[in-house]
Formats: sequence, C-alpha cells, structure tokens
Amino acid sequence: MKSLVKTAHGFGNLEIQDKPEPQAGPDQVKIEVKYSGICGSDIHTYEGHYKVGVPVTLGHEFSGEVVAVGEGVTEFKPGDRVTSETTFYICGECEYCQSGDYNLCNHRKGLGTQQDGGFAKYLVARKDSVHHLPENVDYQSAAMTEPLACTHHAVDKTDIKEGDIVVVIGPGPIGLFTAQVAKSRGATVLITGLTNDKVRLDKAKELGIDYAVNTQEQDIKELVNSLTDGYGADVVFECSGAVPAAKQGLDLLRKKGQYGQVGLFAQPEVQFDLEKIIQKEIRVVGSRSQKPADWEPSLELMNNGSVNAKAMVTHEFDITQWDEAYQAIKSGEAIKVLLTPVE
Repeated sequence: MKSLVKTAHGFGNLEIQDKPEPQAGPDQVKIEVKYSGICGSDIHTYEGHYKVGVPVTLGHEFSGEVVAVGEGVTEFKPGDRVTSETTFYICGECEYCQSGDYNLCNHRKGLGTQQDGGFAKYLVARKDSVHHLPENVDYQSAAMTEPLACTHHAVDKTDIKEGDIVVVIGPGPIGLFTAQVAKSRGATVLITGLTNDKVRLDKAKELGIDYAVNTQEQDIKELVNSLTDGYGADVVFECSGAVPAAKQGLDLLRKKGQYGQVGLFAQPEVQFDLEKIIQKEIRVVGSRSQKPADWEPSLELMNNGSVNAKAMVTHEFDITQWDEAYQAIKSGEAIKVLLTPVE
C-alpha cells in the first residue's frame, strides 16, 4: 500500500513508499483510513524541527472503518466507524499510566510518530485507543477528534464559569477549537489574530465566536477592559506559540486570572513576564497533547453541535499531493487540510 513516510530527520525527506499492508495482532484493530488531518507537528516534522522515529508513516489525526480485528477484540467489528487516540504503546506501570495520563508516560509510543500512522490506506491501532463514532459525526469531522481532544484537555485544566471572558490568541485550528470548547462552557470568547489571519478570523465569526479581533487594527486590551469594567480577562489561552502573544496574554488577564499555554514555541527558552504572574497572582498551566478522558467528551461536542469541525476544512488532497497541501498551509489560505489515501 502507498504510504507517506518520513524517511530521515531534517528538512524534507518525506516520500511515497509502497509498504506491506499491516495486519491486526492480539488486542489490535485494523482500520481502513478515510481521512487524515495534517497537524502543525506534521509540518514541523517535515521541516525538521520535530523528530520522530524514522522511518515512519506520518499522520496521527484520522478516521476510518474497521476492516479486521485481532484476537481478544470484542468491542469492535468490521464495518464499525471509528477514530483512534494516538497512543499505540504505554508502559502501563508508571503513575501516569495508572492515573490515565498516558500523554505523560515516558515510554509512550504514538501513531504517526513512532508507529506507522494515518497517511496510508490502512493502519493498526490498539483496541483500548479506538472509539466508535457517534451518529452525527461524519468521517471528515472525526478525523479532527485528536486536535479537538487536545483543546478539550487544555480547557479542562482551567476553571471556566458561565459568563467568563475568555481570550484565545491565535486563530489556527487549535485556537478555533479552543474557542469553541470554551464557548460550550458558557464563556464569552474573543479570538485574536493578525491581518494575514483574515480567513481564519472570518471563520471564527462563522463558527459563532463572540469577537474575532485583528489586533493590528483593533486595540484588544481596550475591548477586553470595556467588557470587564477594566478588570481584564478571566482566562487566556495562548495557541500561537509566539512570544509577543504570550506577553500580551499575561497583560490582558485580570488579577487572579488563568493562563493556559497551548501553542508550542519555536525555541524552548523564552522571555516570560514573571513579574506579572507574581503581582497579579496569575495561575499558569501547560497542556500537553490529550489523554483518554478527553476523547468521548470531544466526540460528543461534535455530535451535539457544540463544535463544528467540518466547517474548518478548507482543503482536501490525497497523500501524493503533499507539496500542494504544504503550500496551502504555509501560504495561510488553508485552515484545516485533510488527506485521503490512494490505492
């Protein structure tokens, strides 16, 4: 079967290869891929900034149909519509595994990073990671369950109350999902971007986000203050991974506000205004990926209409069209890009 494989570290080194069709072993499920989403980390991997276990078929956001199950699998059968968590292997013994925080297991191996993923016709997942799709969740939407689960994970790390003012910085797919999840908690949500984010800010309005703000044209602090009697935002989620955005986020928060760092910075060491954190008693929390407890709630958010994932899809290509997909993302014209397999 044709697979899109990262063959070596560094920029590029991504090629279509013919690989053997995988077979389901004990406690495994074989899935025929319908759609796979391109994640920001796939872009970083392609550009050489993020290392995976090469050679490996990329793709960790996907949906599909069960075509075979291995010994010991009774929860799924051929024909089932499914998606899967990215976790393929965990040690099962550390305190993080014992508490269900698989994302923090030091020995975890993920689909599309250390184990062949969804940029292919078929993949194999462990049964404990697979989820049935609810009735109202189509394959396109389901292919984005993983990034939605990441944002559910981030939002869950804060305490959002009805009527809170929440600012989401960065209108990419993660920011748009974060804004929708925050809104589902009863918050008034502002999402911010720059002039070159026009397509994404327009999409935010289409998705029902309360305020979509171009910070190069509108004073975001003035707007936040006008909505909060000058106190500042209750919660800020930084989803862009840009240092100026992080500084802005801390400035927008009220005293005793909550700051969630969701975006990854280009460099791990950044200048951070600890003085504001101290003086305003801000609570800062990081959020890494997702864990099992985030998946069913995320599927239900799409099922009940609280989150519109399908509306975020702007482009579809097959896996042989990686260059076109990459250019659509880098140019800023794409919001979410899905890939389909080829025979």
